[in-house]
Amino acid sequence: MKKKTPIERIELQPGYSISRIIKGGWHLAGGHGFVNEQQALEDMRAFVEAGVTTFDCADIYTGVEELIGAFLRKEKDAFASGALAPVQVHTKYVPDYDALATLKKTDTVKIIDRSLRRLGVEQLDLVQFAWWDYAIPGYVETAAHLAELQQEGKIRYLGVTNFDAAHLQEIIAAGVPVVANQVQYSVLDHRPEQDMNGLAAATPFVYLCYGVVAGGFLSNRYRGVPAPAEPLENRSLVKYRLIIEEFGGYELFQELLDVLHRIAGKYKVRIAEVATRYMLQKPLVGGVIIGARNSDHLARLLQVSTFQLDPGDLEDIQQVVAKSKGPRGPVYALERDKNGRHGAIMRYNLNRQRS
Repeated sequence: MKKKTPIERIELQPGYSISRIIKGGWHLAGGHGFVNEQQALEDMRAFVEAGVTTFDCADIYTGVEELIGAFLRKEKDAFASGALAPVQVHTKYVPDYDALATLKKTDTVKIIDRSLRRLGVEQLDLVQFAWWDYAIPGYVETAAHLAELQQEGKIRYLGVTNFDAAHLQEIIAAGVPVVANQVQYSVLDHRPEQDMNGLAAATPFVYLCYGVVAGGFLSNRYRGVPAPAEPLENRSLVKYRLIIEEFGGYELFQELLDVLHRIAGKYKVRIAEVATRYMLQKPLVGGVIIGARNSDHLARLLQVSTFQLDPGDLEDIQQVVAKSKGPRGPVYALERDKNGRHGAIMRYNLNRQRS
């Protein structure tokens, strides 16, 4: 029998190991089709058994913290006996846009305490902090409040999500111990390299990357076919269709898919696995968040650990990337513009802190 290639791991901090492939949770929050709770719990176990022990969720992903909490309770005995490896749950703190101007520490405490209750844990492994609008002051103070909750034992490690280098530097300078920045980073979107690499290397912190397969666009399904007609079938596709336009349009996207397909054939995998492997070989990348909807995707996901892209592969990809128009600018700057087409699709008040 062929020996199974183990899922790669990394120590995010000394003594804290995560799987470099992280099971994303956004698709379980609605907007991506019906979610069968029992099946979702079974899928979580299958991922952990395969070595994908790290889960990503958020306070604003409707029902997802509760679902992971149900999984932790259901498998409590298996964790205690060692039948299942320990799980790491990374959540987020995303204050509502309408709450930013008057946000107090008590507001932050309420959301963190709610995440603890939902997950049924005494300490959150990693909290990734987001802030919608830098023109509204308070992000440094709120990050400091999270650091105080870390000192109290409610949070193990602190990260941020979608922060650009300039504003993350302010938080780090205030003494907040940031270990990770969750950013959109893929073969279609290299903004972290333009904006963040120097700070990440110097501090240091790692990238936890989402958008790695562009909501499914970076797959065999979209190669050699016309651009999908609107309305698109889920929110992820709406978001990443805009990124394809920033990259250079559907024609250049097809050229990229052709190159990825040729490389995939060399390793007997598919386009999505090459796109994922490409990111795992990037400097400063700690892990990639993959929104695999169920365990049916698991076999292909496990193939990511079976090969390495060689310098020729990387050069072939770079030749297409060099033709791209963007996206340009700081991390998340396009999405942060509420009046722009990227920002217009965001939902800004899902915690309903001021309702």
